[in-house]
This record gives sequence, C-alpha cells and structure tokens, in this order.
Amino acid sequence: MKRRFTSGIIALALMLSFIPAEALSESVNEKFLSTAAYLQQLPTPNVGSIGGEWMIIGLQRAGMLSDEMAEGYYQNVLKTVSENGSAKLHRSKSTENARVILALTAIGKDVTDVAGYNLLEPLADLNYIKKQGVNGPVWTLIALDSLAYDIPHMPDVKVQTTRELLIQTILDSRSPGGGWDIAGKYADPDMSGMAIQSLAPYYQTNLDVKAAVDSALLVLSENQQSDGSFNSLNAGSPESSAQMITALAALHIHPETDSRFIKNGNSAISHLMKFSVQNGFAHTVVEAYNQMSTEQSFYALTALRRMEEGKTSLYDMCDMLMEYDVNLDGKVNIIDATAVQRYIAELEEFSLRQLKVIHADSGKAVDVTFVTKLQNYIAEQ
Repeated sequence: MKRRFTSGIIALALMLSFIPAEALSESVNEKFLSTAAYLQQLPTPNVGSIGGEWMIIGLQRAGMLSDEMAEGYYQNVLKTVSENGSAKLHRSKSTENARVILALTAIGKDVTDVAGYNLLEPLADLNYIKKQGVNGPVWTLIALDSLAYDIPHMPDVKVQTTRELLIQTILDSRSPGGGWDIAGKYADPDMSGMAIQSLAPYYQTNLDVKAAVDSALLVLSENQQSDGSFNSLNAGSPESSAQMITALAALHIHPETDSRFIKNGNSAISHLMKFSVQNGFAHTVVEAYNQMSTEQSFYALTALRRMEEGKTSLYDMCDMLMEYDVNLDGKVNIIDATAVQRYIAELEEFSLRQLKVIHADSGKAVDVTFVTKLQNYIAEQ
C-alpha cells in the first residue's frame, strides 16, 4: 500500500497555530541586544558548562555568533576530544557529550567525526545515560533531536538507546504530584523546564507525553509566586525562570500573555529582568554579574525571540537543513524528486533527517504541497 499524502489544510492549521506572539518589549529587547554585545567580545569559549557551549548555542541561535568565535570554539573542541582520547567525554556524565553535540550542531559541524570520534556513540548506551538520573535522558533526547540524528547501533551495550526508551525513562521519572526533579519528589522548575524542553517535540503526537507535560504545566502554574518566579529550593532564581521561559517557548506558550503564567501582573520575564546588571545578569538581586546566569538568561531570551519570529525552537536545529535536499547531498535536482516518488511508492525508506526535510507528519506521510513545491523549485532552477 502506497504512503498517503497529508492534507494541505492540516499544514495550514499548524502554520496558523504558530503565528508569532507580540514581540519582546523594548526594555527586554534592549537587554537582549546589550547582553549579546557583551558576550560577543568575550574570549573564545572552551568546552565547559560555563563560558562554553551555552554561550555558543545562545549566540548562534540568535544569529549573532561570529565565524571567528565559532571556529575558535571548534578548534578547542578538537583539542579537548583529541586529548581525551575517547568519544565519551566523561565517565559518568552523558550530558557532557549532549552539550557539545548541541553546540557543534548549532555551528554546522559534523558530530560523528570530531578528531576521529563519533560523539553520538556513547549516547547509544542507555545504562550510561541513566547514571545521571533523569538529567541524562533529558539532554540525550534534546541532543539527538536537535538535527534528527540516528542513534548509532552499538552491539556491545547491554541496553541499546532508542527514542522510545528515552521518552519512557523521562516519563517514569516524574514526581508524584507532577513535574520533575533530580530526586523525583516535587516539581522543580529547573528540571521540569528541561524535561518539558525534551518532550516538546512529541507533545502533539504522543498522548502520554501530552498528559505528563500538561500535568507539569498545571503544578508549575500553581507553584508560581506572585513576583513571577518559579521557586527552586525555596528561592527564585534567574536560572529557574530561564529554564521555564525556554520550555514554554518550545511549546509555543508566551510567558507574558498566557494567563496561567502571570501572577499579580508578573511573569517569568519580569522576574528574570530583576536580575539584570551591567553586561548581563546576576545570580541573586544583591550580587554582580554572573556568567552562568547570563548565559542561561540570554539563551532563554533567544528561545523566546525565535518563537515570536515563527522560527524553530532553540534546540530544533533542523531549520539548518537545506530546503528540498531530500538525499542530503547539498544539491537539489531531479534525484531528490525521484527519491520522494520512490518513498511514496514504498520503494525507499528515509532517515529521520530526510523525513524532516520532506516535512513528513507523525505518520511519515508527505504533504502533496511539498512535492509540488519541490518540482517547481527544480523547474525554476
């Protein structure tokens, strides 16, 4: 049986549902731009959770990363991986691989050949990923989905990673009342925000994911304070607000217009701005500039801005794939049209990345408008 086409009406409905919300307020936009300007003149980032990948990701996804900084960071990665002598960047923290994969993907580098190592390979071992609790599966899923990476098959691991197992592991790690935290006891805004970010791509197609995310949104809304903060360990922080802003943006929820996340006239954005200091953000309202707080706050504002502009989410980097390049060879020609026809006739299977290029729906069906546009594009060339 040949694969079906999807209706153009469905595609139109999805487009309308993603119409950008109102733009960043003038003061927030000014803060966004001034923070970017400061980060741009900092030394070349190294591999690390501070002064490293998050800065690269934030600037690149904002379209503000210079070629010089990107290349300098890449050279630092090559040096680090080469000296490490293994694709596994840490013996127990899979998030090290995930974070570097996200940064390299953002700047268009091949993560399967970094100083001769495939950084995806360690993420094929589910037991290794789970050593970090829920944090490992969350960031592994985000990294794998960033460019629709196929998971390497590693015959020597006890439990081969699959997206289905990652999702189920995250769902099984929920706190009793909804949401997530490292210990699985309550809805921590940081961990819940990260978990929601990882599950966002599946929200519309997986009923279990939708139920879990909706439950988390409910409890997080109930726990939001009158100053707009999401308390973590009994204290609001810019990092907690940043993770929630990024999570809401991934779901196309605007934190300044959705009534569920506005308390006493305050939102996560207004709370985040309370930590604004010269050049960036502080960790507490009585402290000075903090690099970690600044990087997380900046990429959260980048995520929000991308949502408002109708772009893909912060970690969905499939927008970097070449339009209509079905066979992923960097060119668009009759070979691509033939590949789509063979796929529709079930004479050829497509990778996850190819399915992204053809904008296949959750049932892997192709919209007839894509085929027409592809043919027109080739004819115009």
